[in-house]
Amino acid sequence: MTIVRLGFVAMSMELQNASPSKTMTFAQFQKIADREAALRKLERIALQNIENTLRLLKHCTASEIHFYRLTSRIIPLANHEELLDWDYMLPLKEPLRKMGDYAKEHQIRIDFHPDHFVLLNSEKKHVLKNSLETLKLHYRLLKGMGINSTHRCVMHVGGNYHNTETSLERYIENWMIVPRAIQNMIMLENDDTSFTFEDTLYLCEKLDIPLVFDYHHHLAHHQNPNWELHWTRVLQTWKHSPLPPKMHISSPKDEKHFRHHANYVDCDMFFDFLNKIKDSLPQIDCMIEAKKKDEALFQLMREIKTRQDVEIIDGSSFLLK
Repeated sequence: MTIVRLGFVAMSMELQNASPSKTMTFAQFQKIADREAALRKLERIALQNIENTLRLLKHCTASEIHFYRLTSRIIPLANHEELLDWDYMLPLKEPLRKMGDYAKEHQIRIDFHPDHFVLLNSEKKHVLKNSLETLKLHYRLLKGMGINSTHRCVMHVGGNYHNTETSLERYIENWMIVPRAIQNMIMLENDDTSFTFEDTLYLCEKLDIPLVFDYHHHLAHHQNPNWELHWTRVLQTWKHSPLPPKMHISSPKDEKHFRHHANYVDCDMFFDFLNKIKDSLPQIDCMIEAKKKDEALFQLMREIKTRQDVEIIDGSSFLLK
């Protein structure tokens, strides 16, 4: 039997005034004549984001949700080239640790999904450099929270640059200059336009990186529709991980906009996947990537509770019979 746990991304549709990604643009920063005052304002925004993230984690606990994706925008302008002298971690040390302690105490799995501009296979050296700096920011945040950083950042392979094979090999070449601590942090997912499940699995096996299977992406972009033929290989990519395998679940907005995420998750589509992996692993954590965030999770659980082929464990978890 397999335990399935559901999670949601960053924002809550239920909590009011709880955005964890409030920001300030550099243009706004420059309008403040006193630079120190501008930095203190940035710090206040970051502190508010951390406080709201803690509220979201408490919301997870109250709702019996054990899996949550942090926003990558907790600290605005953290890596801006004009602010490299700003020690943003110093005033955030205690709040970050408090947030991390809460997640550990309540056994909430947390991770990140860095933005699409983080490209480890970029042809441009400055893009690769900036990508590494962004990943180092995620590493510092996890260390500040006291969270084991192993396999906490899921990423896409990157740019295709009109040549899949060359782009995959460039990823392998660039991987050699990625610091080991950052390497250990990364998971890879298949995407919906450039790198298929098989492409991504090739990299994951080559570099010993866990593969996060995105079912919706696979339906939108694949070489072979029969992904289950390689499922055992996917599980093998997780053999050294301290965490259970994870996947992404979302549903197409409609046939015309198939790649776009719908507001909610199609329960039947989800179980098409689950019925094929049932009993292949003890537990799988499924991150819901739907427009309605936690509301989509609650709606999906209401539908799951009506099924005869599951045993409900709590507000976000169930057992496949």
